[in-house]
Amino acid sequence: MSLNVQGKTRSVRLFISTGEVSGDLQGALLVAALQRQAARRQLEVEIVALGGERMAAAGATLIADTTAIGSVGLFEALPYLLPTLRIQRSAREVLERQPPDLAILIDYMNPNLVIGKFLRQRQPALPVVYYIAPQQWVWAFSQKDSQTLVANSDRMLAIFPAEASYFEKLGARVSWVGHPLVDRFPTPPDQAAARQSLGLDPTARVVTLLPASRSQEVKYMLPTICQAAQLLQAQLPEVQFLMPVSSPRFRPIFEQACQQYGLQAQVVDGLTQDAIAAADLAITKSGTANLEIALMNVPQVVFYKLNPVSAWVARHLLKLDLPFASPVNLVEMQPVVPELLQWQATPEAIVAQALELLTEAAPRQTMLAGYARMRQALGEPGVCDRAAEEIFNLLQERQAQQSASISSV
Repeated sequence: MSLNVQGKTRSVRLFISTGEVSGDLQGALLVAALQRQAARRQLEVEIVALGGERMAAAGATLIADTTAIGSVGLFEALPYLLPTLRIQRSAREVLERQPPDLAILIDYMNPNLVIGKFLRQRQPALPVVYYIAPQQWVWAFSQKDSQTLVANSDRMLAIFPAEASYFEKLGARVSWVGHPLVDRFPTPPDQAAARQSLGLDPTARVVTLLPASRSQEVKYMLPTICQAAQLLQAQLPEVQFLMPVSSPRFRPIFEQACQQYGLQAQVVDGLTQDAIAAADLAITKSGTANLEIALMNVPQVVFYKLNPVSAWVARHLLKLDLPFASPVNLVEMQPVVPELLQWQATPEAIVAQALELLTEAAPRQTMLAGYARMRQALGEPGVCDRAAEEIFNLLQERQAQQSASISSV
């Protein structure tokens, strides 16, 4: 493979591995940036991937769709074991048959540890980039997986400053590029325009509910968020709820739940960004969406619930003690948004936090000031292009080393 010789356009084949809805979003942003950087360098780039619809729409050729097989928790992961193994077998076959010039692993910890190990064993000269490492720097039980991740990577591109420091101490070659969501929301969106697009009264009190992006989250969090909304509606009868769906399969479940709890709610397809931008408050599960909400300057209450047995094992046997769960709080390790986890996540506790943010100016202003500090700490826009540039630089560096090695023979 030659990147660019005597002004001629050359082709490059890249492989990306990620999973879940958030990984598909980050992967799609990176695919677009890789294409921009390839054009700038007069390269034709082919991208094959494990990912989802957004990555495919951005121009990647999917080996398999991995957006529906994500889970959090020990027992929650069991139903996805066989589908994951089948997908990994398909990926290995493609990688053996048509080796890429470079591989990019995005989050998706356990499957990507397996893919990374396979690449190291079967194609040791292949450069591997880990972009958006799993949050080992927050919750690792031991450093074993972190060390394996570092050993399987030639370069790590970190999105949090603390992430970069953690892996650098383990000997990784790390660059902090900033958080890719900054590219999506360089400035907060217009609330009035979002309400108009959804047909909402511009003066309405709007609360957006975000209970799940995974099937198992629906089971444990949809009842709690609906009970909280029911209590909130009893105290603020004028409130209008929005419930965006991340997958069409959730729509009938969400509609049934809204009807069951008597909520004044509108279930929204494919307009999650507008549904958040239109809100006075979001009540949301912990995850990447928290950062999107913060970058839109919408106050939020964050909660999360697992299978009770998984939560008990994590707390009492594995001694898991998280400093924070929400990415908003992890940016600078400061409590910017309230987190209600597992046993704390009662409808009454959620409503207490929600009412404070809806009816009192001081808590809202404190949170918005925290958002401003967080935004500064996430880096400047252009994150995805910086990441793509680092990837092509590594590829060029590896090509130069191979050429020098051949010349010396």
